Amino acid sequence: MRAAGRPGGEEQAVSEPTATAGAVQRLWHAVIGGDEHQAAVTVRDALAQGVSEETLLLQVIAPVQEKVGVEWAADRISVAQEHAATAINERVVAALAHRPGTSRPAPERGRVTVACVDGEWHALPARLVAEVLALHGWRVDYLGAQTPTPHLVAHLHLTNPDAVLLSGSMPTHLPTAHGAITACQAIGVPVLAGGRAFGPQGCYATALGADRWAADARAAAAVLAAGIPRPDASAIRHTVDDLPHLGDQEYTLVAQSRTRFVKQTLADLEDRFPAMRAYHRVQQERTAEDIAYIVEFLATALYVDDPDLFTAFLTWTDGILTARGVPARSLRAGLDALAGQLHDFPRALKMLEHGTTALTEHATRPVPGPDIHV
Repeated sequence: MRAAGRPGGEEQAVSEPTATAGAVQRLWHAVIGGDEHQAAVTVRDALAQGVSEETLLLQVIAPVQEKVGVEWAADRISVAQEHAATAINERVVAALAHRPGTSRPAPERGRVTVACVDGEWHALPARLVAEVLALHGWRVDYLGAQTPTPHLVAHLHLTNPDAVLLSGSMPTHLPTAHGAITACQAIGVPVLAGGRAFGPQGCYATALGADRWAADARAAAAVLAAGIPRPDASAIRHTVDDLPHLGDQEYTLVAQSRTRFVKQTLADLEDRFPAMRAYHRVQQERTAEDIAYIVEFLATALYVDDPDLFTAFLTWTDGILTARGVPARSLRAGLDALAGQLHDFPRALKMLEHGTTALTEHATRPVPGPDIHV
């Protein structure tokens, strides 16, 4: 492949890895600077150098978007910058798909639906999967962010696809994902789950009864190419059939009492962490949000019966708070206050104990991310 001509009529051969690496750097600087025009130019230039559309989607746009999340977590960019960068990446994907003078393969393989779990706003990973599947010859119905399960099922009744690809980034949506999986399977449509919400190696996708799991868009294309058998729509499956530990009702009771637990934990924290009394309104609101997330992740960990899900969130939150100058001891104090309300919940108490130990052993370190130098 060749790059654009140089002065004097000379051309320089550029390998795809070299062109890809350069595109990653340029796209990062464009999106973080809010320059949509330059972002589009970067993608067009990479195409001209011979970088494939699939490579641009998965090895340029995807790592840049991941870098956006990492930089936000490390408090090196603002929420506004993160939103602007994400919006630019979404428009670049659309421009790539609909650029003039190009055509995609005819959808000969079949039809699939790609949707995010209800409540899931992180839609770009699902959009990238949808675009890659279209490149592989599938007709794709992309439903976007937070698709309510009843509306998803109604769409499946109308289209009868070969599979539904369910995307989730936030583990707290796993209970909702479980309902969506069983609802789709109840009408005979197999479910291919993907996204970080479904855990390492898709462990939660397996626990929730998804028909298949894929680590990324290329893996999803391979799974679909191999075929997914349709589930028996006549088989009736209940939540406890997949997750028998839910019979102890701990998840249900914690989830239903979430508001009360958050309110009481905040009140107890002022005694355990007196510095809170001097917090201004915004700090108080952020603290309430943090406690709400702790309770929500605890409930989700109870749902899938995995303390590691909870501790992973806690250590991540520890890094976030440290980056923002919030003392780590406030997080431990919050766990202690919450534990005081959960004396009748043995699984929850064990998870809180596990989490406190993990925080004690956790050495604060920079938030890791893709190797994009800025």
